[in-house]
Order: sequence, then structure tokens, then C-alpha cells
Amino acid sequence: MKLWGGRFTKEENTLVNEFNASLRFDRRFFIQDIRGSIAHVTMLGKQGILTEEEAEKIRTTLMQIRIELERGELAFDEDAEDIHSFIEATLTERIGEAGKKLHTGRSRNDQVALDMKLYVRDEIDETMHRIAELLKTIHRLMKAHINTIMPGFTHLQKAQPVTLAHHLGAYMEMFKRDYTRFSDVRARMNYCPLGAGALAGTTYDLDREYVAKLLQFDGPTANSMDSVSDRDYVIEFLDACAILMMHLSRFCEEYIVWNTDEYRFISVDDAYSTGSSIMPQKKNPDIAELIRGKTGRVYGALTSMLTTMKGLPLAYNKDMQEDKEFTFDAIDTVKGCLTLFNNMLATTKFRKDVMERSAAGGFTNATDAADYLVKHGVPFRDAHGIIGQLVLACEKKKCTLDSLPLKDYKAICPVFEEDIYEAISLATCVSKRNTVGAPGPAALQAEIEADKKFLRKIKANVQY
Repeated sequence: MKLWGGRFTKEENTLVNEFNASLRFDRRFFIQDIRGSIAHVTMLGKQGILTEEEAEKIRTTLMQIRIELERGELAFDEDAEDIHSFIEATLTERIGEAGKKLHTGRSRNDQVALDMKLYVRDEIDETMHRIAELLKTIHRLMKAHINTIMPGFTHLQKAQPVTLAHHLGAYMEMFKRDYTRFSDVRARMNYCPLGAGALAGTTYDLDREYVAKLLQFDGPTANSMDSVSDRDYVIEFLDACAILMMHLSRFCEEYIVWNTDEYRFISVDDAYSTGSSIMPQKKNPDIAELIRGKTGRVYGALTSMLTTMKGLPLAYNKDMQEDKEFTFDAIDTVKGCLTLFNNMLATTKFRKDVMERSAAGGFTNATDAADYLVKHGVPFRDAHGIIGQLVLACEKKKCTLDSLPLKDYKAICPVFEEDIYEAISLATCVSKRNTVGAPGPAALQAEIEADKKFLRKIKANVQY
């Protein structure tokens, strides 16, 4: 059944019908469509636009249709144009003339805008829940690895010693921002478009505030033309998804590097690894690689949505139907990646001894050696040059700053004394860095406590 056939004198071309139809993908939000229709008809009954008997009959039947669809007892009619026409046709088939009154005071334009908003809002909630689960895993690992020393890197070269807790804390901050970013999108989009009609409202005495309240919105949208043509919330949602995937991808890149035989910082659980069809020794971090690859897929959804909307005049245009497929795909991708990454990270074994040995190489304590000189009155720029000479001396002797004899230190700068070795030990290098955000134990404890408060604020259970 077409919702618009009265004006036409011949059947729609088959190819046009297939090209125009959206049921194959918008069936995904049948729950949101029925929720919106129940709220709408409840309001129509309250306003006297429908009788209470009509409203109740429609409401009861819609709830039954939802139950049957959820259970798989009712099959979708593949000839239906979209989810809206399928549900309305099913309703009318069951209760007759009363079903035809459901659409009173409503257009498909504001109906689909509502469905998409409800669906995106539900998916934001689910995505935030999965981010919270990942944050809990990282928080647990941070608590366990406050004293696990590892090299910190810049330009993928060893720079200064840090701890695994500190390194993980960087991702904790990224994913906390992701959580709040989705929360911001949710707050900004939480206004109900239903009642905007096709673009110019309606002459019926609708109570839009009541519908908004029934659907847990903060209120109705303010302009009927914007209500049906706005997809900013989809763009913002996809933007938040893209940034989240970027963070996951960065973590996966490091995860892949750490898993190499050259690093051996981690051991990936067998359940989250794959092998080679020809090389029996291989244990590949395919999950991390796939997440890294799928990031581009989510970027593509954001770019597609921006491109779709960039030249559209007011108000509704059919182009907007293109918002669904790549948004649905991005949602599935993000949720799957979050769950798999969290499980993979939670089961990973970190090789503390290998990390600490790696931190001992590469002159990661060179900055602390320079700081030693500064504390003994040597200007930093001179200290920087002196330590550079010492590094060259170590490279020639094939030793580290820790093992370089004191006489070699003094040959370059007489300020050095025996206490230089304590000053540049890895434990000292880390433990003395306790400014806010640093890897020292006191700073880390404060950071972990702040993260715990954040998790409690978002009602995540952090009892380990």
C-alpha cells in the first residue's frame, strides 16, 4: 500500500519502486517507529482529535505488532515502500478504518525524522555503555601497573621512562572525552520533531510538548522546517564515532607494534589471534588490524553524510534517505570494535620484564642526567650538550649511561659524582616525576582516583 497514491493515474515503474523503497534497511527501526506512533496516537486521543476508543484500539494493536515483529512471528512485506507504510498497512488490515486515522496530523517527513532521532539516541546510549566498559578495563589495568616501567616514545623512538599505567592513562583520557562527546551530542539532539508535519506544521490542535514528554525528549523542536530537514545530530554522532575509532585505531597500532617479536611487550590471548595458512609459527593480531582498518569505514560514513547534506535546500529532500545505511553500518562497526577491543585488552598479558629491559636501553634516562647537572648549577643548554657527548661515548663503548664508569663522566664534566647513578636509575626517573599528569606514583594515584570518580559519576561499577 502506497501512502501517496491518490494523485497518480498509473503504477510506479518497477525499477523506480525498487530504487525509492527503503524497507530493506529502515525496518531496523520498527521499534522506534511504533514507539513514535503510540505517543502520537495517545496525544490525538488526549486532544479529542481521535476518540479514546480509537486511540486505545490503535495503541493496543501497535503494541501487538511490535511483539510479533520482535519474536519473528510477523514477516515484513517486502513489497512495502518503507517501515512506516508497512506498519500502518498492517494496523489497518487488523482494525480497519480506525487504522487509517493514525497518520492524522503527521507527515512521513516528521515521522522519519523522529524515528531516526529515537534510533540514534538509543544507539548513543548503547555506545556510551560500551565505552564505559572499556574505561573500566583500562582503569583496572592502570591500578595493576603503577610500577610497571616501560619506555615512553616520541617519533617511535625511545624517549623517557614511564609506566604502563601512565601510558594507558593517555587512552583513558581519550575515551573519557569520547564518552562526554557522545553525551553532548545526545543532549543537543534531544528535541522532538513530531508535529512539524511535512514542513509547515498542521492545523490540528496537537500538543507537541506532551508527545515530547512521552518520548523522553526535553521538548519539541522550535522550527517546523528545520525539524524535518535537520540531520546535524547524525553528522555529530558520526563525527563522535569517527574520533572514537581514531582513538581505537591509535591504540591498535601500538598494540600491533608491541606484539611484534622485536618488542614482545605483550602476549595476545589465543581467542583474539589468528594463524597463517602456510606459516605454522604465526600468531597474528588480526582483531587489532581489522579495527584499525574499519576506522576508515566510519570516516567514510561521516564524509558521505556531510556530502549528502552540503547542498540541500529547505525543507525535506529524498536525498536524506541516504542518511540511514551508512549510519547503520557505522553503528554496527563501532559497537563491534568497542566490544572486541575491550575483550582483547582485558585478556592481554603484559610482559613487565621485557618492558623494563627495553626502558633501560635507548638512553631514556638522558634527560634526567641533564637535570642532574642543572641541579648542580650547570645551565640547561650546557647540560644538554654535555649529556649528548656522554651518549656518544656510550655508543662507542657499547654501554649505557648506567654502566658508564664515573671517570668517563668526569672526563667530560667534573661536576658528576657517584650519586649520578642513583639519579638516573629508572625507578628514580619515574618516581620523582609527580607533577599533575606525570608518571610518578603520587601523580598516578591522583589520576586513578580522579578516573574512579568519573566512572562513578557515569554510574559504571568500578568494584574490582
